Amino acid sequence: MRSDSVKTGTAQAPHRSLFNALGYTEEERRRPLIGIVSSYNEIVPGHMNLDKIVDAVKMGVAMAGGTPVVFPAIAVCDGIAMGHVGMKYSLVTRDLIADSTECMAMAHGFDGLVCVPNCDKNVPGLLMAAARLNIPTIFVSGGPMLAGRINGQKTSLSSMFEAVGSVAAGTMSMEQLCEFEEKACPTCGSCSGMYTANSMNCLTEALGMGLKGNGTIPAVYSERIRLAKHAGMKIMELVEKDIKPRDIMTEKAFLNALTVDMALGCSTNSMLHLPAIAHEAGVDLNLDVANDLSAKTPNLCHLAPAGHTYMEDLNEAGGVYAVMKELTKLNLLHTDLITVTGQTVGENIEGAVNRNPEVIRPVENPYSTTGGIAVLKGNLAPDSGVVKRSAVVPEMMVHEGPARVFDCEEDAIAAIKGGKIVAGDVVVIRYEGPKGGPGMREMLNPTSAIAGMGLGSSVALITDGRFSGASRGASIGHVSPEAAVGGPIALVEEGDIISINIPENTLNVKVSDEEMAKRREAWVPREPKVTTGYLARYRELVTSGNRGAILEIQK
Repeated sequence: MRSDSVKTGTAQAPHRSLFNALGYTEEERRRPLIGIVSSYNEIVPGHMNLDKIVDAVKMGVAMAGGTPVVFPAIAVCDGIAMGHVGMKYSLVTRDLIADSTECMAMAHGFDGLVCVPNCDKNVPGLLMAAARLNIPTIFVSGGPMLAGRINGQKTSLSSMFEAVGSVAAGTMSMEQLCEFEEKACPTCGSCSGMYTANSMNCLTEALGMGLKGNGTIPAVYSERIRLAKHAGMKIMELVEKDIKPRDIMTEKAFLNALTVDMALGCSTNSMLHLPAIAHEAGVDLNLDVANDLSAKTPNLCHLAPAGHTYMEDLNEAGGVYAVMKELTKLNLLHTDLITVTGQTVGENIEGAVNRNPEVIRPVENPYSTTGGIAVLKGNLAPDSGVVKRSAVVPEMMVHEGPARVFDCEEDAIAAIKGGKIVAGDVVVIRYEGPKGGPGMREMLNPTSAIAGMGLGSSVALITDGRFSGASRGASIGHVSPEAAVGGPIALVEEGDIISINIPENTLNVKVSDEEMAKRREAWVPREPKVTTGYLARYRELVTSGNRGAILEIQK
């Protein structure tokens, strides 16, 4: 066992004395040591119940003959961090989570890991750590929040942000806003739509790193506790059989995840996280493959913010496995891959049933014949830009309009709420990329303001930053190269005509090559916004959005 390095042999007598100090018995030391990475804290609604999940995992590990050892991972609530300097600290925690988990696992010789994340950066951060460490690992999330209910209609956090824009537009009263505030987020759990947290928890199932229901069983259901116990038991089987993350997270597994991503209509943040996880697993996941998969993968789900169904509805309809079973009708998945269940993808989904064809459309009757995410390229985004196509209204799939250029999120929000943005405009927010932010802030506030002001079907937004999974509309993010390194988005001027063609996967500015070259000669790099602390170190190491904003030593 790996843990023999800290508990077996004469040289390990000092180590054993420290285990004694911890209260461990000799019987416990003889068993495999299973690290349980707990993302519990009291500031993230999706994490406030993780103490109960962790207790259940501990019970499962002990029942199956292991010794559970809990250690923490930090977590940021994207909703609370949204719209101020705090959002600079969201994406960057993904790497802190991966790095700290690596440190803890290597320093203490764990034989296996159970990762207990829930919200936005903890899931990819811990998947990155799992791939990097490559010791037997299983995931169990805290589960999604139940949808809120207002006037008999289900609602969620995205409606809350859009309500603020509606107040600014004069179409909603403060009394109505207060009602939304009281009812939009009624329980613990990751926010109830197909936002980033739920996207990544669902894709963890698709990758084969979580048990059935990991992405969809609501946080408040006792079924979630039972799932956690089973995950604790299952890790012991994975340790015994030495089934490791890189055995599971192969290139074909990532292609499966991208395919399920397209069918579910996941957050565009998956296009940052999947390449980063793949990189740690030694897999080169080029985003160019995304459009190839999208071209043949139907979009089967329209969960909030794209539609009016929620994670609880997906769970009742059969969950991720039911979506995957639909996709096998078109032979779109690799079904012979091993998973944390100890069985193959095909064996896992064999008995899956689609119980609600309105929530999970059959492949014969999809929302669209193409997938929910598109990667755009053109002279404005030579490397790429990403849009959640399934959340774009038909009239904005092809759009041309004048650029309204802003060098930070705050200036754009002021213009939107001040009535300075009109139908047809293309809002450009730059210097918010991985380096330029630094930290690549989410732009939920401006997209929600646009929707709340009644401009969601007539105004596009383009940024080298990124979007919350709660964003909807013609919102194109991850534009690469970013402005801070001199990408073309830095050269756009007020009034330039921007051309968006999502069906053709193109994003262009209608300015001649000669004029762009002239502007490039005159362009001067901006002084860094942050020069001290972790963000300054992050800025020096981070790569572009099209590469997953991974960290690497710059040569």
